[in-house]
Amino acid sequence: MTTSGVASPARFSAQARLRALQAEIMDLILERELEAGDPLPTENELAMALGVGRNTLRESLKVLQALGVVEIRHGFGMFVAPSNFDALADGLTFRGRLSLRHKGDEAMELVDVRQALESGLIGSAMDAMTARQLAAVEESVVRMEELAAAGEAFVEAGAEFHRRLFEPLDNELLINLLAVFWKVYRQIHLEVGAGADDPREAAAMHRGIYEAVADGDKVLAAERLNRHFDGIRHRISEAMGK
Repeated sequence: MTTSGVASPARFSAQARLRALQAEIMDLILERELEAGDPLPTENELAMALGVGRNTLRESLKVLQALGVVEIRHGFGMFVAPSNFDALADGLTFRGRLSLRHKGDEAMELVDVRQALESGLIGSAMDAMTARQLAAVEESVVRMEELAAAGEAFVEAGAEFHRRLFEPLDNELLINLLAVFWKVYRQIHLEVGAGADDPREAAAMHRGIYEAVADGDKVLAAERLNRHFDGIRHRISEAMGK
């Protein structure tokens, strides 16, 4: 950094070289058709293949590990990492919580994305849903109602409800993304005052979504899913003084 607080051209150049090296490592994984769990070449082999020093290589590998691309098992070697959305969830959660200290725009955008994802896909999920899967959705609603009647929160039951709604699509990426957005949404929810929620009203809202799905009413199901997000959006707006 310079005395003015602006990064020097040399610093920018070093960052660009590291990003380029990270891209080369990912290209190497793809070119060799490695899959999750497959071992990578050794550090020496990678350094020679990429024409870089081991220290520079290690720096890039650490970044790729943080991104969930590479898994480093000390004493065993390096491997292509299995699917892991923890880094994405942690990054989005931080950005959302940080935005609540300022204008709240990113927090609101994250809620918007989750809402669009669920309301937009509910019709397709309903088309693929079996009677057994529908019964599992209702089971989650009953669990929420039982907890609400006891005055208890139902974070896990709520997450399970949403997961079960979309399991019929048999889309692993979607389920992982929903899990990410649920984690992010939950943290934002806590930041702006989840304690103000009436668990009985929340359970009734989920019952309404289930009933629309059970009745085969795609428009109503999407509409009720949309309403489901109105409360948190309203609380974010209030917290930001909008």
